[in-house]
Amino acid sequence: MKKLFSILATAGLFILGTNTVSAKTASIAMFVQAGDADAPVGFTQVLKEQFIQGGAGFMGIVLLCLILGLAVAIERIIFLNLASTNTTKLKQQVEDALASGGVEAAKEVCRNTKGPVASIFYQGLDRAGESVESAEKAVVSYGGVQMGQLEKNVSWLSLFIAIAPMLGFMGTVIGMIQAFQKIAAVGNLSASLIAGDIQVALLTTVFGLITAIILQIFYNYIIAKIDSIVNDMEDSSISLIDMLVDHKK
Repeated sequence: MKKLFSILATAGLFILGTNTVSAKTASIAMFVQAGDADAPVGFTQVLKEQFIQGGAGFMGIVLLCLILGLAVAIERIIFLNLASTNTTKLKQQVEDALASGGVEAAKEVCRNTKGPVASIFYQGLDRAGESVESAEKAVVSYGGVQMGQLEKNVSWLSLFIAIAPMLGFMGTVIGMIQAFQKIAAVGNLSASLIAGDIQVALLTTVFGLITAIILQIFYNYIIAKIDSIVNDMEDSSISLIDMLVDHKK
């Protein structure tokens, strides 16, 4: 529970931090009439005003998708960065330990190193006394477990990316339906009559797309990071088996 609260707090700080991002882009959009009519509005202030105009219903759900998606993304990024290991250095240390102190010394090196590559090395070395084939099977099996840990919760991030624009489109469709209902009730087409409903309808789509774009950037980074770690795991596993074969000889 504490971990979840810390993740949500980090996401909240990230969102609040965007309030300082780009006041310069504000001057191209809108001006407020509070106090000084000529004062430029901050970019994030414009977003806030448009968000409020979009209504609390669908906008609130889209915002929830953004917050939860950022929480998952930040948690995965922290986890993957902690899981990254200097595999070249680790392989050299394990090879030196095998040559000087045997399997137990190599296992001690892996115990003192964090990351999935060190864990896979340890599992392989732990079964090195049986046979090289047993060590290879252990490495392959435990490699699958580590891949599952790396990809944990990533499917939720892809869900938020997919559902945010769909919610925006749904809000747009509902807003258009309400606009046409007003036209049918009044009996004549007036731009001022339906302009507000159409604006609200389009705003839900805009914010849904913004949410999806932000989360998609994080998603692509996470997938690239996972692929890099998995490649290191596979390459290191082959190197470990070669080292065990040489050690047996």
